[in-house]
Amino acid sequence: MHPKQEPSFLPLTVGAARSAERAGAVRRCAEAAEVTAEGTWAALLGGCDSAERKDLPGRLRALIDATSGYVGPAWWEASAHRRRVAEAQLRINDAVREGDGAEFAEAFVGYDQAIATAVVSVRANVESPTP
Repeated sequence: MHPKQEPSFLPLTVGAARSAERAGAVRRCAEAAEVTAEGTWAALLGGCDSAERKDLPGRLRALIDATSGYVGPAWWEASAHRRRVAEAQLRINDAVREGDGAEFAEAFVGYDQAIATAVVSVRANVESPTP
C-alpha cells in the first residue's frame, strides 16, 4: 500500500492498528493484506488469475494470527469476533474462487469490521500499564 493511499478493503482495521500503540504486527499484516486485496480485486475485475489471488488467504490468516496475539489468545478464542472473522474469510475465499467481485467486496466489509472491533475492544486493556 502506498503510504499516501488510504486503504479500501481494511480501512477500519488499518486505522485501529495505527492508533493502537502496541499493535505494530496487526498494522503490518493489515497493510500487507490490503495490498494483496487490491491486487486480487483488480484480478477479479479483469477476470484473470494473479499471484495476489493465491496469496490472499495466507495474508488474511496472518492478520488473524497477529490480531489474536494482540488481543490475547484466550480473549480471541472466547470472542464472537473470531467467529465473525472466520465466516467473513470463508466468504472472501469463496468469492475469490468463484470470481465474484461483489461478494468479495461485501465479505471484506464484515471481515474488516470484526478485526477492527476486536483491536479497539481490547486496546485500552492491552495498552494500560499493569500496576
